[in-house]
Amino acid sequence: MGTVLDHLWVDGRPVPATGSERITLLNPATEEVIGSAPVATESDVDTAVRSASATFGAAQWRKLGPADRAALLRGLAEIIEARAGELAALITRQNGMPVKMARWGNAYGAAAAYRYYADLVENLAEEEGRPGDPAHAVVRREPVGVVGIIAPWNGPQILVAWKLAPALAAGCTAVLKPAPETSLDAHWLAEAVQEAGFPPGVLNVVTGGRDTGMALVEHPLVSKVAFTGSSAAGREIAAACGRALKPVTLELGGKSAAILLEDTDLDDFTGQVTRLCAPNSGQVCYSCTRILAPESRYDEVVDAVVAGMRTARLGDPSDRGTDFGPLVNARQRDRVAAYVEYGKGEGAEAVLGGERPPGKGFFYRPTVFRGVNNGMRIAREEIFGPVLVVIPFRDEDEAVEIANDSDYGLGGSVFTADPERGMRVARRVETGTIGINGYDLSMEAPFGGRKASGLGRELGPEGLTPYYVLKSIYNAPVAS
Repeated sequence: MGTVLDHLWVDGRPVPATGSERITLLNPATEEVIGSAPVATESDVDTAVRSASATFGAAQWRKLGPADRAALLRGLAEIIEARAGELAALITRQNGMPVKMARWGNAYGAAAAYRYYADLVENLAEEEGRPGDPAHAVVRREPVGVVGIIAPWNGPQILVAWKLAPALAAGCTAVLKPAPETSLDAHWLAEAVQEAGFPPGVLNVVTGGRDTGMALVEHPLVSKVAFTGSSAAGREIAAACGRALKPVTLELGGKSAAILLEDTDLDDFTGQVTRLCAPNSGQVCYSCTRILAPESRYDEVVDAVVAGMRTARLGDPSDRGTDFGPLVNARQRDRVAAYVEYGKGEGAEAVLGGERPPGKGFFYRPTVFRGVNNGMRIAREEIFGPVLVVIPFRDEDEAVEIANDSDYGLGGSVFTADPERGMRVARRVETGTIGINGYDLSMEAPFGGRKASGLGRELGPEGLTPYYVLKSIYNAPVAS
């Protein structure tokens, strides 16, 4: 049966769930049961939020200054780094992410986020004097309060860290609701937070599905919500937060475009295809799943995309040589298969893949479509799988027009031998992030989307700001 969780994590210790409903956890590579977790009830969520609220107001946490909180965050990073292999293996068993990506992208990536926000907050003044007429003012940063974090299954540690690290750095407390599929590593994190020396109640964990998440979002003692997931769920959460006038950060879906200008080095692009366009079997929100190719080189680009995808190894995600693991569950695999059929029905040609491999596991072969126009469903809707479409354009203006003709605006890239031209094109694309001749996230720069890709930003100093409220104190005494 594997790991059977019979508890939630509240106030620094395991606490039994009050309900009887449970989540069955499967290894997506084998379809074997690896464990189960409880579904937290509304009462369970209330207990967790009240623990976080009590800790937020308690002297043990409030007395810690930025340097103290930074030291705790660095301690948490050290624990994660020391046990990165263990954590990566756990993530891989739950969501099928190739273990090399789970190790570097999730374990070490999460640790880097905790270190980054430790460094950022350590020397940040909580009060800033501002001379003015007629009176001197002090602008004070105060933690927003209890943060409700709802995290996805595709990056269960790093996408939590992007929220939890700035929240704890600012002095907030948190309740985490992980995706059902990745319930186990959320408890692993809670234990690591406790081991690092954070006061009990700073991080609480409730497992469950939509109802558990909405109970957290709508709880009156939750002061801010941070969510990563689908655009549909994000709209529902935004509506609930809007009714309560509660601040919310939303990192949602994407249908990003890679624009290959006519002077692109296709050998360079081919080497980046899987990492840029289909990381984690395409289950990454910023994946450049639309590849825009100049008409004059369309066949060459299709061949390059196929070559890049064909060299990727599909197989056991626990093997360090694997590039593509399974999709997270049967529902996601069937969704991908349905979109492939939509594409064929609309007249696109699958020149690679387009089918499930035989055997166990929720695998789907890497797939490339040619003969695609931007009006097709496979070009407009987020598939969240290893399915790429190659769309022709006549000139630079049309390439930008196609890239911008999307409900989403999260990622993107421009490939060209002329970096200055790449910058000019990048400035015209309606997206929150974009790379030139690649796409490499930077911890120092804000990440987030436009349009249906979300609200607000994570990472960088901008990722810390939402976890503070600002207070202006007028007629404040002038510091000597």
